[in-house]
Order: sequence, then structure tokens, then C-alpha cells
Amino acid sequence: MIDFRLTETDEAHLARTFAEGEIIRRYAREVDENEAEMPPNVLPEADEFYANAPALPEVGPEDTQGPVMMLLQIMAGNWGDYSVRLRRNTSGGLGNAALSAAGTDEQKEKWGGLLLSMAITEPGCGSDPSRVSTTAVLDEETNEWVLNGEKIFVTTGIRADGVVMWATIDKSAGRAGIKSFLVEKGTPGFEVPHKEKKLGIRADDTAAYVFSDCRIPRENLLGLDETIPKASSGGFRGVMKTFNMTRPATAAMGLGCAWAAIDLTREALEEAGVVLDYTTGPGGLGRLSAAAEKFMRLEALFEASKLATLQCGWMAGKGLPNNMESSVCKAHAGGAVRQITQGCIEILGSIGASRELLLEKWMRDSRITDIYEGTGEIQRLIIARGLLDYTRQDLK
Repeated sequence: MIDFRLTETDEAHLARTFAEGEIIRRYAREVDENEAEMPPNVLPEADEFYANAPALPEVGPEDTQGPVMMLLQIMAGNWGDYSVRLRRNTSGGLGNAALSAAGTDEQKEKWGGLLLSMAITEPGCGSDPSRVSTTAVLDEETNEWVLNGEKIFVTTGIRADGVVMWATIDKSAGRAGIKSFLVEKGTPGFEVPHKEKKLGIRADDTAAYVFSDCRIPRENLLGLDETIPKASSGGFRGVMKTFNMTRPATAAMGLGCAWAAIDLTREALEEAGVVLDYTTGPGGLGRLSAAAEKFMRLEALFEASKLATLQCGWMAGKGLPNNMESSVCKAHAGGAVRQITQGCIEILGSIGASRELLLEKWMRDSRITDIYEGTGEIQRLIIARGLLDYTRQDLK
């Protein structure tokens, strides 16, 4: 049975993350307005905070563990800010998840200690990775792959030590010809021309990559499978499983921003004397003020999206297939965080849109969580395939 009630130990660990968030917010506006710069890996308050913070209780078997707690911690971290961290964890990028899912034991040993980004999106293929046009051509004389192409919106692209990048070894084979390659920063022909400029998450580490006759060893093919099966998508589906956990994580990031917006708006309404009567019950919302009714609907939307996301994490923790559920929670949260953050601005009026508050920033920051890791439209296609057994051709 699913049980998301938190233990005292769970509460203590989350309280620590929320306390970090209170400090992080002091820097949120500054880094947002200095987009070209990178947020520091460690804030000045970090040493004093951790020296004086009470010791955290040890996690036991009765406490919430695994993916569910990880998703709650992601929400709590993003409640503080999307990009700033009191002390940043400089390991474990999206590319590391792909390495863990599809790499050989030797590749995990060699590359596991590096921070790896993951480069899929290209200027011409957006959210459809099967249209990747970056090429990898094998030079059998030198036993090297020669990479050519351009990648955009690479998360942790500046800080990463290397990348897991997608390229096709045979365009005529479609998805079956797409493979993943490990490329280390500093390899000749691999350039990082600039940090991307964006609507939200302006301080976040998002870069563009260019590969120009970039030569890498043959053994840098992730998983070392060079075959191109005729009757299936080859390793494409296997690599796509990387998203079964990263999509709930992306949903959790957006929900962290929405959580912050809910808390700020509730505090403002209570200060203004607006009554939030949760005993009103079904059919009785008409007895509330318009502001209270709208806010309570946003709260309900947040709770529904949060539970869908935690359920997906719970399934992953139990080893259950969660491909469709990861798309359900990603699609639901993507729409919910837009409604919640925008709705909170509408409730608060002009002050909600002011840069005096972080609310308008949370709206901009959360917007991307409905786009990357597959847009909401892509998630709905995946859900349709799962529920109705549609094929890729049926949905074109």
C-alpha cells in the first residue's frame, strides 16, 4: 500500500533543506539578473550554517527512502531556488544516469567519477530525439569515431567534465541508428561556444555544444553495441528509459517553484484577512471570497500533481515499470505549475508581478519544466501509446 505520511526523521531532513532555501533566496534575484555569470558552488553562509545546524537523525527502515524521498528533497530544494545551492553537489549529471543505465562495467569505472552532461536536443529536432542529425562515422583505419553536429540547451553544460551525446551512425536506419557516445571536455573538435540565454532559470548552467571532426576512441560508444537491428529500434528504447526517473525529477523541480508560490500567496492572503475555510466542503466553495476560492483550487491542483509525482517515484522504488506514469506526472506537473504560479500572481495583483518578490521569477523558472525532458505534448503521445496501444505511425 502506498503511504506518503512522513516520519519525524523525514521531516527533519526536509526541514534542513527548507532552511537552506531561506538562505539561498537572498541570492536568487542577483543571479537571475546576472545571467552570463555562474552561481557560486558554495555560498558564504555555508560553513557557518552546517557547523551550527543540528545533527540529522539517521534514516531507518521505517522512514521514507529511495526515489520518493529524493523527489521530496528536489521539491524542497527548488522551493528555495532553481539554480542556487548553499553547497552544490558537483557530481551526478543526467549523463551519469545514462552511463549507469547503459554503460559497460569498464565504462562505468572509467567515467563514473566525472560529472557528465547529456546532449540530445539540436536546433532542428527539438523534443523528437529520433530526428537527431549529429553524425558519428567510424574511421576503421584509426579505430575512432568522428563526430559532427551541434547540440543546444545542454544542462550542466558548462560545469560538466564530459558529455553523453547522441548521434546517428546510419541516418537511413532511423531510431535504430542512434547511439550514445562519451566525450570528454578538451577533446579536439569539441567546443562550448556559449551559455544559453533564457526566459527563466537564467542563472542555470545551460550550454551549446559544437562537434567539428571531433575524434574519439571506438570504445567511447556507450554500451559498445555497434549493431543496427532491422526489426526494432535497437538500443534506443533502452536509452530512453533514462527518462523514467528524470521526468519525475523535472516535475518535482517545477513543483518546488509552485510550492514556494503557494506558501507566499497563502501568507499574503492571511495577512490581508482573507479566510481560507477548508471545512467548506464540496459544493460550498461559493461561500468563500473569490480570492480564497481561487487559491484553494490552486492548492488542490498542487496536491494532485505532487501525489502523481510521488506515486511515480514509489513505483520506481518498488522496481515496477513506470514509463507511462513518468509521462503522466511530467505532463500534469508541467501544466499545473504554470497555472499555479500564474494564478498566484493574479491573486496578488501588481505586487505579484513586481520584481520586489520572487513570484514572477518562479513563474518564469517553472515554465521550462513543461518543455525539457520532453514537452507536455510529447508526454501525451507517450500516454496515448500506453493506454490505447497506438503506434508511432498512428500518432503522426
